[in-house]
Amino acid sequence: MVDRYNVPSPTEIKLNKDKDELTISFEDGKTFKFSAEFLRVTSPSAEVQGHHPSERKIVPGKRNVKIVKIEPVGNYAVKLDFDDGHDTGIYSWHHFYVSGLERHKMWTEYLEALSNAGLSRDKPA
Repeated sequence: MVDRYNVPSPTEIKLNKDKDELTISFEDGKTFKFSAEFLRVTSPSAEVQGHHPSERKIVPGKRNVKIVKIEPVGNYAVKLDFDDGHDTGIYSWHHFYVSGLERHKMWTEYLEALSNAGLSRDKPA
């Protein structure tokens, strides 16, 4: 596990022109690309994560979500605003780094949870 107090600092945070992919490079040379959908459905907000693991929400219908605003939060995080109105997640450098290292596992678990709940990545018609 990555120590939350010894995470490398980001050297670059870049949102692509379509606003659907965020790339973060860290001072240790690691670079992670995150889809806006991944960041939205794994938001560290209490709205998504709850206050206990048993309260975590499965967030469907976010395949085409976009990031509309990135705001710094001190020197440890950013707040992301999405075009679906979600704007309560504070994404720390630790969150990005660990999510980058574990994103394949996290994405697979998300897709399984969607499937098990009979939900879709697409918005209802």
